[in-house]
Amino acid sequence: MPLTDVGCRNAKATDRPIKISDGGGLFLLVQPSGSKLWRLAYRFLGKQKTLAFGAYPAVSLRDARSHRDSAKELLAIGKDPSEHKKTEKRRIRVEADNTFEVVANEWFAARQIGWTPGYSERIRRRLEADIFPVIGSRAINQVEPPELLDAIRAVEKRGAVVLAKRLLQVSGQVFRFAVASGRATRDPSQDLRGALRTAGPQKHRAAVKASELGEFLRAIENYRGERSTALALKLVAHTFLRTSEIRFGQWSEIEDLDGPAPQWRIPAERMKSRTEHLVPLTPPVVQILRDLKAQAGTSKFMLPAPTKEGVISQNTLIYALYRMGYHSRATVHGFRSTASTILNEHGFNRDWIERQLAHVERNDVRAAYNTAEWLKDRRVMLQWWSDYLEAAECVTR
Repeated sequence: MPLTDVGCRNAKATDRPIKISDGGGLFLLVQPSGSKLWRLAYRFLGKQKTLAFGAYPAVSLRDARSHRDSAKELLAIGKDPSEHKKTEKRRIRVEADNTFEVVANEWFAARQIGWTPGYSERIRRRLEADIFPVIGSRAINQVEPPELLDAIRAVEKRGAVVLAKRLLQVSGQVFRFAVASGRATRDPSQDLRGALRTAGPQKHRAAVKASELGEFLRAIENYRGERSTALALKLVAHTFLRTSEIRFGQWSEIEDLDGPAPQWRIPAERMKSRTEHLVPLTPPVVQILRDLKAQAGTSKFMLPAPTKEGVISQNTLIYALYRMGYHSRATVHGFRSTASTILNEHGFNRDWIERQLAHVERNDVRAAYNTAEWLKDRRVMLQWWSDYLEAAECVTR
């Protein structure tokens, strides 16, 4: 006779286990301790086996019957319900251990060694702020394109169209890392091609014009904020390095400062191009570095600051420009364009200029050749450039 819920509740324990059958192999096992456990007796490949469904009343009579019916369906197609249950447990455990966030952290750790600190920080911050809250806890092999699109759309709605596209690319790299490591079968970001808004015409960073150089350099010299900030801006002006390359500069990278051919050897891991960059140092730059050393004291960094990274923040220089009155008129990165334009107009070899901008050839052999061949030429060019800047500054005095 089939069980009833009342019968399950009223089943009494005895001094030995008792089985109360419901039919189809399902029975309630009442232990001497009083616990009531659902079990299914079945045969597979001629062997008698038992499958557990949990304890009553946590698993109701109705749920136990549903589990029994599912097990019977597996038996009907030649599958062992016990093995199927073990496989599902393993799958669930693997998925719990391989969420998007877990895999993204592994991917990040594997790639981080080849990135500059600034770039690494930005990738980490954007994942944590925009992607993890939406799909971070999801098993990576279960994430569907609409879920990923929801995360990207939220960024897009803030007006950060370029960032949205970049986050889609980063997410795709994480998914492909999961595919390569056997934790996912596909990259759902591929289904979102064409789903995002276009960024529109590229906006070039504001740059100082040649006619404005004197006023600009004078503003730097008269800057009333931190002296090290003004020196950092002058360093950018003379070398047209990127902000991150200046911020994380270390004294150990400076070679032969008091010799006839001083240079700054920036390691590949700090360069956007991932290629070591040699910067010839002119006498004005050597003096800037000496002044910075006096400011930095015993720090290994040229621009130390009490931040998490130990150096000035990525906004320090641009905010200084704002306070100097150059909001929307100039950016730190835009000065690279100023230097390039003026040097090209004065007939300097384009290859020397591109090399100084660290726009490196994709061919590693040719890139290395350029470094060795043009270092002397770039030193001459940068000396001309330092003289040009000093002359421009003097005109306004």
